[in-house]
Amino acid sequence: MLRVLIAEDEDIIRKGLVYTTDWLSMDCVVVAEAANGQEGLEKILECRPDVVIADICMPFLDGIEMIKRASETVHFKSILLTSYADFEYARRAIDARVCEYLLKPVDEEQLAEIMKKLGEEIASSRQVEKVMEQAELDGGNMNLEYFMQLDLSENQYVSRAIGQIRERFGEKLSIESISEEMGVSASYLSRKFKEVTGQTFLDFLNKYRVQQAIVMLNAQKYRISEISEACGFTDYKHFCAVFKKYTLKSPTKFVKGR
Repeated sequence: MLRVLIAEDEDIIRKGLVYTTDWLSMDCVVVAEAANGQEGLEKILECRPDVVIADICMPFLDGIEMIKRASETVHFKSILLTSYADFEYARRAIDARVCEYLLKPVDEEQLAEIMKKLGEEIASSRQVEKVMEQAELDGGNMNLEYFMQLDLSENQYVSRAIGQIRERFGEKLSIESISEEMGVSASYLSRKFKEVTGQTFLDFLNKYRVQQAIVMLNAQKYRISEISEACGFTDYKHFCAVFKKYTLKSPTKFVKGR
């Protein structure tokens, strides 16, 4: 699973990318978002994402400079969001080793293709790193059998927990109930979940529920109270509070501003 950071100063665009994009279908998770280049730099150093998606023009640091500085410490793939066709930006982006470009508004199919390509590149790079590490342990001899048997998947319990969230987000879910079903301790699953996704189980669950709520709101077929219940919130006020926490709008304002 790829860990993604999104840096974009326009709230509507940033929140739209975070909450209306089906990241899980791309085998991705958004571990952080930033509203300007300086905040983005700090969060890249803190969260160490696999992929950074950044707007070119942002306050304090533009996207290219943010990527250039962060790349001195953290290895990641980068995608620039732009509505510009300026050679100077392109030249600077080449110097910063930007991997891909996306024009606004973002086309989700194009984004999915790019993420698939970057995921394959990252997986290949990690595989080589593991083989080289094993070679060092073996005294410099490359072990072909080890190479063929490498398991590049994330922690199996975390993968299963995410699967449970996708399938049962409308039910009452907790880290305790899922860990008990798996036969592992809640503390172990909680720790591994945070390591892999960069988020707590509850934060991840709530974000996924909000994503699904937005899909239902956009369908214009359901009352907000029905959506609240369908997405696993037994208390309507709590649903509104969680929705606003992540989107900066109440469900009602979201519908009106659509």
